[in-house]
Amino acid sequence: MFPFEVLNSEANAANLLQQVRWREGLYCPRCRSESVIKHGSYREYQRYLCKDCDRTFNDKTGTIFAHAKIGLDNLLFAFYSFLRFNTSIRQLEAELDVSYRTLHRRVEQFARTLDAPSLTLTGPVEIDEFYVSAGLKGREREQPSRSRGLSKRGRGTYTEDKSPVFTLVDRGSDQRYVVPAKSADESTVRLLLADHEEESLTVYTDGFRAYEPLETDENFQREAVIHGDGEYVDGDAHVNTCESHSSLARRWLSPHRGVSKDKLTTYLRSFQLRRQILRKPGREALNHIVRAVL
Repeated sequence: MFPFEVLNSEANAANLLQQVRWREGLYCPRCRSESVIKHGSYREYQRYLCKDCDRTFNDKTGTIFAHAKIGLDNLLFAFYSFLRFNTSIRQLEAELDVSYRTLHRRVEQFARTLDAPSLTLTGPVEIDEFYVSAGLKGREREQPSRSRGLSKRGRGTYTEDKSPVFTLVDRGSDQRYVVPAKSADESTVRLLLADHEEESLTVYTDGFRAYEPLETDENFQREAVIHGDGEYVDGDAHVNTCESHSSLARRWLSPHRGVSKDKLTTYLRSFQLRRQILRKPGREALNHIVRAVL
């Protein structure tokens, strides 16, 4: 359910931020001291005084919410709608009556704060790749007009505006990862699979040649299905979960009408967070979003 009770006023949004940010104890964001006392208020936000560095701060200090011209309730509404419903920034502009440029800057700042996924694989692991047409969308007017890699089908590279994106499904931990790369080659595959708990990691792949060197590596046990021969499942060997997750990632990118390749990583990290809150109720999902950007 949509968290109306939190997003109906800036005061309620401020209370949520206070609860989430200081859930493990209050400290000064500048010197990390815990010698902090309450020191008045700043609008709807509690103000504090650090007794060590003798500086004041409030609940927004040092976060992406600081110095925002948009109210915290509207910012959280934008972030929640962007993730939960994949709402475009143009639609958010109409809903919130805030300029497109301001919203676009804040949503991009939000996406940049998200951490890269930590790939510690327990295995067995499915791995597959798909390709995104991502060119030079969104450049300044004095620069060359945008181009997008739509002329060629099939596999490509980052420099050719056809960026590869790897999907990994860890069947042991039920974690799913979407990781963009500059190229789909053996070195990239080895880098993605490097951190694993088992001495010999079982890897399920398709017939793409970048996975073939895993056959002779004692650190991996590769089992492949060859789609070109009409083979899609062989016992436990398949990449169907990866392909399903890839289709969801494509649908996530589609409302944004083409993503610049230098912003592709931030959009896919947002997609990763979207999948984490998928089954959470509204208030819990919003708490998770705030924790992710703090």
